Amino acid sequence: MIKNGFHFYGRKITVFLALLAFLLPTSIVRAKDSNYMISAANPLAAEAGRKILEKGGSAVDAAIATQLVLTLVEPQSSGIGGGAFLVHFNKASKKVQTYDGREMAPAAVKEDHFLKNDGKPLKFYEAVVGGRAVGAPGALAMLKKAHDAHGKLPWNMLFEDAITLSEKGFKISPRLHFLLNRDKFLKTKEPARSYFYTKEGEAKKAGTVLKNPELAETLSRIRDGGIAAFYTEEIASRIIQAVQNDPTNPGNLTEADLANYVAKERAPVCASYHENMVCGMGPPTSGGVTALQILRLLEKAKLSETKPGSLDAIHLISQASALAFADRGMYLADRDFVDVPVKGLLDTGYLEGRARQITKGNVTLPFEAGTPPKTSGLLSPDDAIELPSTSHFSIVDSDGNAVSMTTSVENVFGSRLMAGGFILNNQLTDFSFRPKTEKGLVANRIQAGKRPRSSMNPMIILGPDNTLKAVIGSPGGSRIIGYVTKTVIGILDWNLSMQDAINLPHHINRNGTLDLEKETAITAQKEKLEGLGYNVKVRTLNSGLHGILIRNGILEGGADPRREGVVLSN
Repeated sequence: MIKNGFHFYGRKITVFLALLAFLLPTSIVRAKDSNYMISAANPLAAEAGRKILEKGGSAVDAAIATQLVLTLVEPQSSGIGGGAFLVHFNKASKKVQTYDGREMAPAAVKEDHFLKNDGKPLKFYEAVVGGRAVGAPGALAMLKKAHDAHGKLPWNMLFEDAITLSEKGFKISPRLHFLLNRDKFLKTKEPARSYFYTKEGEAKKAGTVLKNPELAETLSRIRDGGIAAFYTEEIASRIIQAVQNDPTNPGNLTEADLANYVAKERAPVCASYHENMVCGMGPPTSGGVTALQILRLLEKAKLSETKPGSLDAIHLISQASALAFADRGMYLADRDFVDVPVKGLLDTGYLEGRARQITKGNVTLPFEAGTPPKTSGLLSPDDAIELPSTSHFSIVDSDGNAVSMTTSVENVFGSRLMAGGFILNNQLTDFSFRPKTEKGLVANRIQAGKRPRSSMNPMIILGPDNTLKAVIGSPGGSRIIGYVTKTVIGILDWNLSMQDAINLPHHINRNGTLDLEKETAITAQKEKLEGLGYNVKVRTLNSGLHGILIRNGILEGGADPRREGVVLSN
């Protein structure tokens, strides 16, 4: 059948939707006659992006419209009060560029920011809720930088859907209602309590029309005045007031911190895998380097001869992931502050040596970090906690250009503070709470002006002829790396469709416990994996993979059935 310009193929499948505990059907999506496509985590946001593509806008133009609507309809995950990473492919030049919109720590911050008076670290939610955890938001500055380089439509044309929806309202989705109902902290903070909850403190029900005139005003100011309206004018003042005047956990973000924020274009990190080139973001995110390490460690493992979800496949991927995560915890951080040995971590000789630790027999975890070439200084592994509240969308425009963008406020509903109608991030808790141990300084310790390490992993895959092959990414905290890597393996090793690769059951090993996705076929491998030495936990693994695959000139989209996203095209 055809729906919204798509051709749907294959049998209908049903999967467990994490967080909501209800069943959601999905289907493989191919757009034979399409010349543009978007896969995003919310139907309203995806439609906003599709409209921009329909008007002849670029992938970056569509990304801006999509993010603005996500600010409204998916406030638990991302928004203009947070940060993002964007990977861009230019078809004409066959060039991959990456843009860093990660939040920055305030200039007044000290390395003991998350330590109590006795030197012990705060508990996670003691740090998260309130102004202490808010960094200078970077998403808007990054999108403006990308738009200056790759935009086709005027900036002010990209705000229409977000402003209209903010004024007229949108229906609260079942997923948003579930998260509002579950959260213990949002209702303790105004204006979030009045906006999301009834007078009795109950989460507004799914289907309730939620209007946000304050966000409409904010977006109108940014539409007309550019990002200066956000970083240096009235909106900036509202952000600082919310952060500094929080009654229980005030922060030290200032208007100068906002005015001094700079989005950066950074060199992509790329590595070959089975004659394809896989490209992602480098530091301050760990996502690109760690995912590429996993793939390179597995290149000679003959995964194509294994079956997805088999004991052999899980065993091989788990060991490669554990080795890469050992290096991640030791070395990866903001390279503007720390000498991150990116080339050394991806060095062929180094990875060949690390790969010799991968065995078909029993394993003992955790692995120790390796010593890549040109490593300097004594470092200590960090203790940063990254929880899954993020969003991702993938876009291909009519010119064949692409965007892979992952965007986040960090924890669910971020700091729980609102200003100007949007949620403020808590990204500073992605730093290690302890700045050092007896082994040395932690690379990802908090410092003034520094960007916290991330696991966001937007990726673009180029084929052997350097043409666009796939666009992929996911939310999911530090498990993002595993979700995305699994999908890349599904595409490149097992020749799956984008949707089938996304649907594969998750198994994640971050150099410790091996997580198997609850209510999937791979849970049958639990006892055998325990027999190999793994500590296995069966749990809900709530990814939000959204991707596009190009095969034989056909755009083929996939949206993660574990969330509420869709694929749209012309």
